[in-house]
Amino acid sequence: MIPPVNRRALLAGAGAAALLPAALLPSGFARAQTRRTPVRVGVIPIVGAAPLFVAEGEGWLKQAGLDLTVTTFESGPNMIQALASGTVDVYVAGVAPLGVARARGVDVKVVAATATGENVLVVSPRLAAHFAAGVAPAEAFRKYRAAAGKPAKLSTQPAGSVPNTTLQYWLWEVAKVAREDVEIAPMGIDATQQAILSDAVEGGTVREPALTIIQKRNPRVKLVASGDEMFPGQPGTVVAVSGAFAGKEGAAVQSLVSGLVKAVDLLGKDVPKVAPHVAASLGKGLVDAALIADALRSPASKFVADPRVIVGPSKAMQAYQVKLGSLKEEAPLDALFDASFFLKAVGG
Repeated sequence: MIPPVNRRALLAGAGAAALLPAALLPSGFARAQTRRTPVRVGVIPIVGAAPLFVAEGEGWLKQAGLDLTVTTFESGPNMIQALASGTVDVYVAGVAPLGVARARGVDVKVVAATATGENVLVVSPRLAAHFAAGVAPAEAFRKYRAAAGKPAKLSTQPAGSVPNTTLQYWLWEVAKVAREDVEIAPMGIDATQQAILSDAVEGGTVREPALTIIQKRNPRVKLVASGDEMFPGQPGTVVAVSGAFAGKEGAAVQSLVSGLVKAVDLLGKDVPKVAPHVAASLGKGLVDAALIADALRSPASKFVADPRVIVGPSKAMQAYQVKLGSLKEEAPLDALFDASFFLKAVGG
């Protein structure tokens, strides 16, 4: 016969257990005592956000007491509104809109990077035909307009976003394309992919897994500019947190960044292991793990957690946004980046 539970003894035992090191507690008891922290995350569904999906898929964030609620957005500028209103705590998207947000008084900190050099330029077969060997890009666009009787239409995300800024930088500053030879059509990520595949546009900026999907469905779509060719050191996806969340939940931010550091390391070592996590988050059953594995190995997929590596390129990008007029004036960006969580995660 099992003796009745002595409530006073049970409470006393629990109090004593609270004084023990976590390593000496039974695993089930330790988990029961872990404080759960709800974390509202906004993310753009791209491979550049893979470190977040891997950290969640491996269970590291759950083990650290974080309960994530993830909402997807079509672009960084759209997500800024949610961050500013307090609808999301964590922003996982391009860094460029954050400079705009800080200039408008939004309290936000970049605590980690996830990827760089993500945005590349692809063109349709009819425009690619003019990109012959030895033909400069500006000449290819000029020849297309002469043949088609209209400028080449290139799709990208809204003004102020990283894809839009990098496209314009490459067109006007690198390739020196005549403005009358190109029409820029802002649209969402999914719409851009569909527009390229349906020949509704002559090209556009894409990131993984869109690049792999497009080229598998139509191998005649041509990659004409890589990420670093489009913008030197192109800063990509970052993880930023609202000032309110960082001030209240600093331990949760540290757990998140530590998980991202581990995820970046695993992404570099074992693509077959992590591909299912990324596929589950991005594909929703529509994109298989094998395709995602190809996207993870793509030259457009460069994973990095250290936010310090993109400070310089982010400043250069912000300066160019001012030149474009998508940003009124430059804001001091040093205060936007907080590397302390990353440095603690790597023992530095």
